[in-house]
Amino acid sequence: MNNSHNLKTWPVYWNAIGRGDKTFEVRKNDRDFQAGDTVYLEFHDPDAPVPYQTQCIMKLISYVLHGGQFGIEQGYVV
Repeated sequence: MNNSHNLKTWPVYWNAIGRGDKTFEVRKNDRDFQAGDTVYLEFHDPDAPVPYQTQCIMKLISYVLHGGQFGIEQGYVV
C-alpha cells in the first residue's frame, strides 16, 4: 500500500524543486518512505512572520537510497 507524506520544505529547496533543478530529498526515515509513495512538499519559511503557506509541490517517490552506505548517515534516506 502506498502512503502520502506532507513535508515542510524550506524556500531555497522548494524553489529548486519547482524549477526542476533538484530532483531528490534527503530526509530522516521516520516515515518509512517507499518507492510509490507520494510526497507533498509544503513551502515553509521559518524566518517569515507566517512561516507556513499553502503552496505545495506533489512528487512521486521513484527510488529510495537508504543510509548506511555511500556516506549517507544510518537512519536517513535520499
